[in-house]
Amino acid sequence: MAIVSFLIPCFVIGTDMAFSCQNADDFVGASSPGDIVIGGLFAVHSEMLHPKEDPIKPVIQNCAGFEIQVFLQTLAMIHAIETINNSTLLSGITLGYEIYDTCAEVTKAMASALRFLSKFNSSEDAVEFKCNYSDYIPRIKAVTGASYSEVSMAVSRLLALQLIPQVSPASSAEILSDKIRFPSFFRTIPSDFHQTRAMTHLICESGWNWIGVIATDDDNGRFALESFGVQAMANNVCIAFKEMLPAYLSDSTFHTKVDHAVEKIVKETRVNVIVVFMRQFHVLKLFKKAIERNVNKTWIASDNWSAAVKISTIPNIRQLGTIVGFGFKSGDIASFQDFLRNLNKKPTENNKFLREYIMLSSVCAHLEYHDFQSCIANKSQDDLLENTENKHQVWRDDFLNANIEPGFIQSTMLAVYAIAHAIKGQCKDRNCKDPSAFTPWELLEELKKVIIIDDDKEFKFNSNGDMSTNYDVLLWKEIDGHIEIITMAEYDAEKGDFIFEDEEKKKDFLDLKKVQSTCSQHCRPGQMKKVTESPHTCCYECVYCPENHYSNQTDMDYCYRCNNKTYWAPINSTTCYRKTIYFLAWTDWFAVFLLLLSAFGVMLVLSICVIFTKNLNTPVVKASGGLTVCYIILFSHFLIFLSTVFFIDVPTDFKCKTRQALFGISFTLCISCILVKSQKILLAFSFDPKLQNFLKCMYKPIPIVVTCTGIQVIICTFWLIFRTPFVNQNFSIPKAIILECNEGSIVAFGIMLSYIAALAFICFIFAFKGRKLPENYNEAKFITFGMLIYFIAWIVFIPVYANTFGKYLPAVEIIVVLISNYGILCCTFLPKCYIIIYKQETNTKSAFLKMVYTYSSKSASSVAISQVSLDSKSSSFRATLSDSCKTEKNSVNGNCHFQVPGQPLIKGKVLPKNAVRTMARKRVSSI
Repeated sequence: MAIVSFLIPCFVIGTDMAFSCQNADDFVGASSPGDIVIGGLFAVHSEMLHPKEDPIKPVIQNCAGFEIQVFLQTLAMIHAIETINNSTLLSGITLGYEIYDTCAEVTKAMASALRFLSKFNSSEDAVEFKCNYSDYIPRIKAVTGASYSEVSMAVSRLLALQLIPQVSPASSAEILSDKIRFPSFFRTIPSDFHQTRAMTHLICESGWNWIGVIATDDDNGRFALESFGVQAMANNVCIAFKEMLPAYLSDSTFHTKVDHAVEKIVKETRVNVIVVFMRQFHVLKLFKKAIERNVNKTWIASDNWSAAVKISTIPNIRQLGTIVGFGFKSGDIASFQDFLRNLNKKPTENNKFLREYIMLSSVCAHLEYHDFQSCIANKSQDDLLENTENKHQVWRDDFLNANIEPGFIQSTMLAVYAIAHAIKGQCKDRNCKDPSAFTPWELLEELKKVIIIDDDKEFKFNSNGDMSTNYDVLLWKEIDGHIEIITMAEYDAEKGDFIFEDEEKKKDFLDLKKVQSTCSQHCRPGQMKKVTESPHTCCYECVYCPENHYSNQTDMDYCYRCNNKTYWAPINSTTCYRKTIYFLAWTDWFAVFLLLLSAFGVMLVLSICVIFTKNLNTPVVKASGGLTVCYIILFSHFLIFLSTVFFIDVPTDFKCKTRQALFGISFTLCISCILVKSQKILLAFSFDPKLQNFLKCMYKPIPIVVTCTGIQVIICTFWLIFRTPFVNQNFSIPKAIILECNEGSIVAFGIMLSYIAALAFICFIFAFKGRKLPENYNEAKFITFGMLIYFIAWIVFIPVYANTFGKYLPAVEIIVVLISNYGILCCTFLPKCYIIIYKQETNTKSAFLKMVYTYSSKSASSVAISQVSLDSKSSSFRATLSDSCKTEKNSVNGNCHFQVPGQPLIKGKVLPKNAVRTMARKRVSSI
């Protein structure tokens, strides 16, 4: 097999520089030999110095910006390895390490990764190219790091060539969970998916929806911004602006873009919450500029800088406002703190980072705490060469402990322990003092199964290579005049909830809600959002919920409709109300009034019945058709009054079906009987022979009543069978439900009323023709009046009924029923009752005959006496007529002259007695 080897060059800046790279070993920041070597990649320096002269040469440059926090991570790795070597975890197998400084640059990290890939025991650090690396033994077995996701992405792709396990304690980009692109990458922290979800949860819990985001323009910043954008959109949080700052401080546009970002923050007055995904040195520059501009906002810190002491100790940091962030879950780091206290006793020959820190401490020793910290961060390696001459070494053991970020220390130590447990699994049946005992890809498989128990907590990698630990919610709180970073709550990444240890910390959390950061004012319950022309959904107007809609929460996108027709809601309502059910109740004053009228009608019917029963044999009662006909008519009137009861109270199917049928049939029966009476009266007093013959043929009382009533029964029966009335809920009034009877078929209802009207019209015609009866016995005239009242009532009823609405609609029909019923009843019976009670002298047989004769004499004044209608039973009348005609005084040449006192003289031809008797008998019998 052909093997191609690559040599890792060591580019030299100058032969007189202590920190320049003379050979490959000079490239290592810290190292220690061991049976199994673990690599480390940390951004101990924040930037790499770039040459200003042209042309640019492929030379690895020195770095600047010593990062205390990352330096502490390298010490945490060293401490973990030393602790493992001093324990029984690996049973005599020692771990070594090689830690490299990436200077936050991908290119320098790639150079370090190339050395990791070089073949074990290769004198020239050659990286062999092979088609199959299954048996390839590289220089190291696993890598811890890197500090930043952008660097980890590049390194992981390179390490994946030989499937060398890489366990990062700080790279949180969500994309690194993709095991297809990054098969050998693991991390002891959650991915940014959980962090951005936690941030969004915090924002939503605090009632914010209009925020700004500032991120570093690198892979880590872009991926974090993308993940946060997805979470924000899903939770109706709008991003007012996004500002991207250059990833490298050496970028010539860096300070300009920082100024622009601060200016944007100042101008966006409604944005009071800023989410920051940046590296610590970026945040440091941003905050210093923001303090100069007197910016006061609420800042949400990413895990990269949420616990950064060097930022929390910036002068006047409290002026920036509230800072709350998410940090990796910390553990017990007491042993590491002890390690730091004894660090000055450690040799520095193989730890350039420690040696540089000591030199920086010596150079900056005369400065106060924050200035000391700034001095360390801003000194380059070139500066140290100029300032360390004749300087005594100074050690500040308090400074390192003060700058510990527990979350990063915990995750770094977990990464080392995870690798150590995987090595332990591989070394059960192998002699691991031999570096070729196992390959990196075998260690990778073992790493997937690792379970670590620390402080009674279990840690393991999930299928994405992530360790599902929780977050500490950190609050930068002013205590005794300086900023302390306290743990306010714990965020459960799996459940998505905040966990509070005590009420005081929960109160701190609730105080965040006092900050307003919304594009628009919160819409109160009873209102909904109305989107404006702004592209952001968080910018809206608040409008009232329309009628029959409600909202019961703040900032609702739409109002809920009341779930069914039985509920209603006014404008600007927060709930639905049950509609009031209306119907014409028994207790309604108008219903009571109508019932009293019906009851009075019933009493009137009963009274008339009693009066007629007591005066059964009087001429008035007999002339009314007899007691049977009167009882039928009165009974029908009783039923009509009774039918009004079914129009009142809660409508039921029975009431709806009964009331119209009962009224229609009862009224038809009443009109039918009155029609027979009208026909009889016209027959009795008609002097037209042709009309009399026609009426005689048509006058069949029982068949007429049965037929007329039967037709109405058929109409009602068909109505009830095919289109029966039913109970209907009328929802046309917003706040009420009107229970009413739906007639089922307006056509059937109209046919029923039209049929009654037709009978009444025929009755009216007959009664009108017989209106000229004797003055004290003019029943036809009163029937005519009764029919007129009926017609007027129902003609008025039709438009009123059509335009009446609400619970009093049945009352309209009750009124017209009562009016028509009272009209016919009173016109038919009250005149007779008046005669029976107050005109008893006219309610005698003789008086009745005299009235008939008087009417007949008037009618016959222009005709022959033969046409006078006489009562054959009235012998006194007949005798008077005969005697008068016998006298010479009244008889002249065969003519008879008869004069009733007070009446004009009647002249006529003397008829034979038999003819007069026969004609009178017929007239009277017809009555």
